[in-house]
Amino acid sequence: MSRIDVRKTYKLYIGGAFPRSESGHSYVVHDSKGAFVANASLASRKDARDAVIAARKAFGGWSARTAYNRAQILYRVAEVMEDRRPQFVQAVVQSEGLSSAKAERVVDEAIDRLVWYAGWADKITQVVGGANPVAGPFFNISTPEPTGVVAVLAPQQSSLLGLVSVVAPAIVTGNTVVVVSSYERPLPAVTFSEVLATSDVPGGVVNILTGSAATIGPWLAGHMDVNALDLTGIAGEAALAKDLEVAAADNLKRVRRAPAGEPDWTRDPGTDAMTAFLETKTVWHPIGV
Repeated sequence: MSRIDVRKTYKLYIGGAFPRSESGHSYVVHDSKGAFVANASLASRKDARDAVIAARKAFGGWSARTAYNRAQILYRVAEVMEDRRPQFVQAVVQSEGLSSAKAERVVDEAIDRLVWYAGWADKITQVVGGANPVAGPFFNISTPEPTGVVAVLAPQQSSLLGLVSVVAPAIVTGNTVVVVSSYERPLPAVTFSEVLATSDVPGGVVNILTGSAATIGPWLAGHMDVNALDLTGIAGEAALAKDLEVAAADNLKRVRRAPAGEPDWTRDPGTDAMTAFLETKTVWHPIGV
């Protein structure tokens, strides 16, 4: 007996919930061979504003957590991804057109990347902070603090490993994020949002919008309550990147610039992605008091 396919319309992920787009619009998602896979919500300007509000609301509690606790939570995300590994492999195969073996390696690298950043959570302060020598009876100590709400334009090609590689360093250091997923390949981001919702990540720490970076990006770049902008995902789109950098200057956002070409997301990421969205606070204190 034949049955009718249950066609999915994936929703946004904002504030720990899965709302439909305020616009009521969606778009068709195809696999790498052009076959229909699902519909995805087309995020609007109102959705972007709602996501920023959710990220701002979550920032105080998330940044106040201990680095060790953030590490535990990020590791828990990796655990849940491991449990749902076949679903991620299927999403990467559909989205990126890779063989099952290559997709499995991509998923493994994404999970390992989360574990790697989790290990850095309580160590980055020792690397970039420190005690400064001063000529006087004072302690002078510099310590990193999270920047705030970071708008992230996720990579368009590397829909899972690239996504994890830009989200993890921002949140492990105490920031909250609003992410615009790959337009043509949103399924890994949608699956990732389902993992976040069922792990220990507080609602609002990560907000994922499906839609066009060229449309949503300018709204986020010009938003006065967004503190930083990660353009790594729009590699090669020099004109769009320049426009977003100009818009970001209105409230002096930190900007992680777009590279000239697609980065090799399999390479050792180093600490630059974490330090890009950290501020340094320096405290003076009299010795003996």
